[in-house]
Amino acid sequence: MSKYKTIAVIYGSDSSEWEVSCRSGEFVASRIDGNEYDVYEIFARFGKWQLAAVRKRNAMRVTFPEEARPEVDKTDFSVRVLGEHVKFDFAYIVQHGAPGETGQMEGYLEMLGIPCSTCDSSVCSIVFDKYACKCYIRDLGLAKCAPDVYVRHGMDHAEVDAQVAAKLQFPVFVKPTQGGSSFGVTRVSRREELGHAIQYAFSENHTVLIEQGITGRELTCAAYFDGEKVATLPLIEIVSENEYFDYDAKYNGHSQEICPAPVSDEIRELVQSTTARIYFRLGCKGVVRMDYILAEDGLYFLEINTIPGMTSASLVPRMVRTAGLDMTAFLSTLIENS
Repeated sequence: MSKYKTIAVIYGSDSSEWEVSCRSGEFVASRIDGNEYDVYEIFARFGKWQLAAVRKRNAMRVTFPEEARPEVDKTDFSVRVLGEHVKFDFAYIVQHGAPGETGQMEGYLEMLGIPCSTCDSSVCSIVFDKYACKCYIRDLGLAKCAPDVYVRHGMDHAEVDAQVAAKLQFPVFVKPTQGGSSFGVTRVSRREELGHAIQYAFSENHTVLIEQGITGRELTCAAYFDGEKVATLPLIEIVSENEYFDYDAKYNGHSQEICPAPVSDEIRELVQSTTARIYFRLGCKGVVRMDYILAEDGLYFLEINTIPGMTSASLVPRMVRTAGLDMTAFLSTLIENS
């Protein structure tokens, strides 16, 4: 017997990743157990929340034309649809970027007392900021962190150049501190390219991280709570055809994503145990993916994805398949143990 009856799958976002979010959300909604739950798909973007589709238990999915989508009542997170007033009792958030990954959506649901699939609002807000998250991970001492320079919009250019010269060696990566899917990210090989890259990153966020490039193998691992313990999924090694794993490599097929990653048992155990320990120490919930660089001098932490991509071709579903798990059963585990 499931704890919940009405599942709201929230997708779309206020960020550049909103289209990827829709694909992830539609995939998740299609795989949630239709024998156990009524599934309501909510498209939420810039404060406009509308019901895009509904699939009642043991019934076909019904979609609503964009001009006739029922509006979600934000006062109690409910909707009037097909002659029924439905109040959602669980939210599966698939919003890449704001407000899902920033903790804003989680904070709203926490105030209403509605459980959701992701980390709580405080964890999301820390993790979504790459600089804040690195400071936290660096203090835990569970993995190495690349040297970096933090830049806020309006800082003196000469001061930034001086910090980069003192702390970093080229190539470096310039990235907005908030955001995903490599939007606003540039690999910079020469000092004279730095200013343009910083301005490009500012197009996504008002703070920027300039990070030392680390040479090594890119590995990613996901963790979740299975009801008894923090469990991990098989590792993936990412081999990009481009200079790095950018948007083109991620979504246009210009990379190899090898699962399980061809690493030794020792390395696999290191990455999985590090991921599980970070998950526990942060107090994560749901499925969370963590990215690393395996360099000659050790394992370097890159970032945490509290709402990783969930399209059929995304990394976490590939890990789930490699582990021999059924996606529908996996989602039920996440829902019932969040």
